Amino acid sequence: MEAILTAMIMMLAVGGLLGALLGIAGVLFYVKPDERVEKVLAMLPGYNCGACGYPGCAGLADALVEGKVTKVSACKPSSAQQRVDIANYLVETPGPDGKVLPVVPQ
Repeated sequence: MEAILTAMIMMLAVGGLLGALLGIAGVLFYVKPDERVEKVLAMLPGYNCGACGYPGCAGLADALVEGKVTKVSACKPSSAQQRVDIANYLVETPGPDGKVLPVVPQ
């Protein structure tokens, strides 16, 4: 009976220590996400069709904000006004590094 109690206490101690280390690592290594991705995602039509070559609208929004895609026209179902709005937003809004993106609607 004493061996079971000792094993339970040891597992509890190890679990608590690992949980505390994970909590500390989560705070120390936290990477703040780029808020522009959410804004661009909200401006896209939201069909998640994949016609742009990315897995849904979130993939295209990520690619636009990261600078991998420079033409908003990659989103086929978006309207011309949506493309202009997204391009204007990315050209006018700097990212965490203070730089804006050279994105064009067409």
